[in-house]
Amino acid sequence: QVQLVESGGGLVQPGGSLRVSCAASGIIFRLYTMGWYRQAPGKQRELVATITSGGSTNYADSVKGRFTISRDNAKTTVYLEMNSLKPEDTAVYYCNADFVRGSMSLYDYWGQGTQVTVSS
Repeated sequence: QVQLVESGGGLVQPGGSLRVSCAASGIIFRLYTMGWYRQAPGKQRELVATITSGGSTNYADSVKGRFTISRDNAKTTVYLEMNSLKPEDTAVYYCNADFVRGSMSLYDYWGQGTQVTVSS
């Protein structure tokens, strides 16, 4: 009964900001690395950002300095704040929960995605 539900997507002007959220249930949230991935039409899904159970973050070079991932373990929710948005950020953004030990991914789950469109 694991569920990851994304929300907060929408249409934004270039240079604008948006925050997307992912609410998780059915997992021991605090034990999971959480991540955001995105997929544009005709392109491969790519990693955007991750945050470990300990709070360490990692970002794709394309979003570094513009996006911030955070988590609220009490709310079992992970967020992605997107600033200085560019048209190339347009994609469906997917939430991921990954039970990681060392370099091993033992369990992982995905949300259904939320559309982010950056256009003038």
